[in-house]
Amino acid sequence: MVVVVDTVSAQPIRPRHPEKAARPDALSPKKPEWIRVRAPTSRGYADTRAIVKENGLVTVCEEAGCPNIGECWDKKHATFMIMGDTCTRACAFCNVKTGMPEALDLAEPDNVAEATFKLGLKHIVITSVDRDDLADGGAAHIAATIRAVRARCPTTTIEILTPDFLRKDGALETVVAAKPDVFNHNLETVPSRYLSVRPGARYFHSIRLLQRAKELDPSLFTKSGIMVGLGEERHEVLQVMDDLRSADVDFLTIGQYLQPSLKHHAVMRFVPPEEFAGYESVAYSKGFLMVSSSPMTRSSHHAGDNFTKLQAARAALSR
Repeated sequence: MVVVVDTVSAQPIRPRHPEKAARPDALSPKKPEWIRVRAPTSRGYADTRAIVKENGLVTVCEEAGCPNIGECWDKKHATFMIMGDTCTRACAFCNVKTGMPEALDLAEPDNVAEATFKLGLKHIVITSVDRDDLADGGAAHIAATIRAVRARCPTTTIEILTPDFLRKDGALETVVAAKPDVFNHNLETVPSRYLSVRPGARYFHSIRLLQRAKELDPSLFTKSGIMVGLGEERHEVLQVMDDLRSADVDFLTIGQYLQPSLKHHAVMRFVPPEEFAGYESVAYSKGFLMVSSSPMTRSSHHAGDNFTKLQAARAALSR
């Protein structure tokens, strides 16, 4: 039996995904040249890692095995993952650990704010694990983190990437009331793939979450993303674009799915760069203010630069 092993944390080697261990290996095609990335070795990367560890923080960059970690951390850009490193969901694509999370760290909001200050971030991305075990899904903790960053770094703009808060009444309202600049919730894939890729979620609930966020605060930028290469058809991707525009979503990201281990969902296809460029053109024609579509696109990649472009695009519409 092949066991998925935790190679991220400093803890003794143990199964990272015991819930996936009994699955047969899912074989993916060989990675094409356009997927290659360099191992992180720069001084900037080391400095960022030191600040993250010094403040006892978790990053999605490490936990999800992001291929852009070397580039982002060299520029002192990190996406903080709050509420622990263990998720209550077991999505087939995700490398974050699944299990029963520990209690919330009440010092975490201030620690995130302090790390934001030390890194000198002009724009911060805060994401989290799913916390279905909490009555509010962790909404109050997310809001507290936003407020702590605002207090410590008043000029820093804040982007949050939230769970779906399924069956957590009032959770979204709590987060939006904390006034993030960007509200991001990823659809991850097309509706037909949800049962095999994202079984704990509901596609139209996620669409409605994004729509409701904009209704609660029209000044918010809303954002969502999907992965391709999971067996979706082109017409399904175009339908997702239409659904997101119907929910008044401003920013769409599309990236290539990469398999974290043989126990995760296989890559069904590596989508070539020209198809990503085609998706970008179509998305802009449908009215998105900002689109990032490439094999290496991830939700928080170039988030600060993209936020500036979002602001400019909205300003241009109001002229």
